[in-house]
Amino acid sequence: MIPYAAPIFKASLPVFMALTLDDVRRVAHLARVAIDDAEARAVLSQLNDVFRLVAEMQAVDTAGVEPMSHALDVTQRLRADAVTEADQHAAFQSVAPHVEGDLYLVPKVIE
Repeated sequence: MIPYAAPIFKASLPVFMALTLDDVRRVAHLARVAIDDAEARAVLSQLNDVFRLVAEMQAVDTAGVEPMSHALDVTQRLRADAVTEADQHAAFQSVAPHVEGDLYLVPKVIE
C-alpha cells in the first residue's frame, strides 16, 4: 500500500483567491474564445463556486481515512493467466511477403 499523508485539519475554511472579470477575460483570450461581458460574469460566478467547493473539501478532516479506489469494498474478478491459443507465429509469417529473422519487413514510407 502506498503511504498516505492526510491533509492537516483546519478549523476554518481555507481562504481562496477569487477570480476577477479581468482574469476570466485573459483566460478566454489565451484560449482564443470570444466572450462578452454577460458570459464573462456567468463564467466568473461558476469558477468562483468551483474554487469555493474545493476550499470546502480541503477543510474536511481526513486523518485516519484510508484512501480507496472505489466507494464499495469490491475486488476485480480476474481470469487465470493461462495460454488459451496455440502459437501460430510460423503460419502467419509463411504468408507474409517479406520476413527476416522472425520480423516482418515493410516498405519504407518515409524518406
